[in-house]
Amino acid sequence: MPADLRQRIRWLALHGVIRGLSTVGVRRGGDPQARLIADPGVRADPASFADELRGAGPVIRCRAVLMTVDHRVANELLRSDDFRVSSLGAGLPAPLRWINRKTHPGLLHPIEPPSLLSIEPPDHTRCRKLVSSVFTLRAVNALRDRVQDTADRLLDELEAGSGGQEPVDIVDRYCAQLPVAVISDILGVPESDRQHILRFGELGAPSLDIGLSWQQYTQVHEGLVGFNSWLIGHLERLRRHPGDDLMSQLIQASENSAEDARLSERELQATAGLVLAAGFETTVNLLGNGIRMLLDTPEHLETLAERPDLWPNTVEEILRLDSPVQMSARFARKDVEVAGTPIKRGELVVIHLAGANRDPKVFDDPHRFDIERDNAGKHLSFSGGRHFCLGAALARAEGEVGLRTFFQRYPGARLAGMGSRRDTRVLRGWSTLPISLGTARATIGS
Repeated sequence: MPADLRQRIRWLALHGVIRGLSTVGVRRGGDPQARLIADPGVRADPASFADELRGAGPVIRCRAVLMTVDHRVANELLRSDDFRVSSLGAGLPAPLRWINRKTHPGLLHPIEPPSLLSIEPPDHTRCRKLVSSVFTLRAVNALRDRVQDTADRLLDELEAGSGGQEPVDIVDRYCAQLPVAVISDILGVPESDRQHILRFGELGAPSLDIGLSWQQYTQVHEGLVGFNSWLIGHLERLRRHPGDDLMSQLIQASENSAEDARLSERELQATAGLVLAAGFETTVNLLGNGIRMLLDTPEHLETLAERPDLWPNTVEEILRLDSPVQMSARFARKDVEVAGTPIKRGELVVIHLAGANRDPKVFDDPHRFDIERDNAGKHLSFSGGRHFCLGAALARAEGEVGLRTFFQRYPGARLAGMGSRRDTRVLRGWSTLPISLGTARATIGS
């Protein structure tokens, strides 16, 4: 079968049928699942969508799945042994799943096994334990100075290039560059490869969504092909020439482990790829979302200038109010009841994390941006339970250092245009955000 035809058939099975049915569903009355996939208004304003669902109860039955925006239910599902993670195409009807298997290109995908996002114990326990032995909290905390140095260097380059006079796209010049530089240092990625990583990441970002258009699907495929090829070569280079980076340590830890604890080559590739991609994709969104939210609320910037100790809590509130990851999903392992709703074995529950993060039963005045909110850290933006984000500590550090350093350097920064959101639904962030920097504040040593 010609490769293009194979890809057309695969797109139709994974996305085309769902996209078509969802478009019809929106027109005929707005099934929540259909709206989530095909209604551009939901992508533009997920908070209003979640508020609409909230009145229907803690668990909402849609045409093909269940859904929740309830914080308590979401928290329970993320931690329950009665539910397991999903994977690409797992919820499709049997004929479409068969087509998916037969047309699979063999590429690693972030939500297909053996990715940590799509496996459960005992494999998940074995893989995560090995990764955690390298990516320890102490190792992440030791990176804080590196994050600060990288932020300072990027802002030096920004100042030298613009002088604060011309608007800059802060996503392209800073929000994307900071996390990719940090995670690349951690994982031994040479500087010459970093722009390739950014490009692969941008192309592959919609890979977490369903109902992609053909154009989106082909872009995702291009990104996955490029990233898979690069990653295999990168791991081989680190094997031949290991460094003091954490990825070299992970390779050595796997090879030196007992046979039953060792990662297979494909598991190692999937783990390395996920750590690398997740290490910058979500943090790009956190930084962009945070800069936009703070520019829209200059009173908070005044408070932060007087009380810099509020920066960590500010990051938690940004994560809560504009979640970089908007949703997750879980399959029921058995017949079970959740919040009074019976759920049958094999049924899929979509967990709307962004909606749970604005649950008024947990967060007072939940749509208000409050940098002094005392329970901001109760958000679910890093998931929960055994699948809690491995990079949460690093993301928090990058968010705090990246935002604080930017606004301390450019206290007069202002929006220079509306900007544009990324055309993704699971991930939420800005693709462009034009900023007038204003005059840079002098830094120590300048």
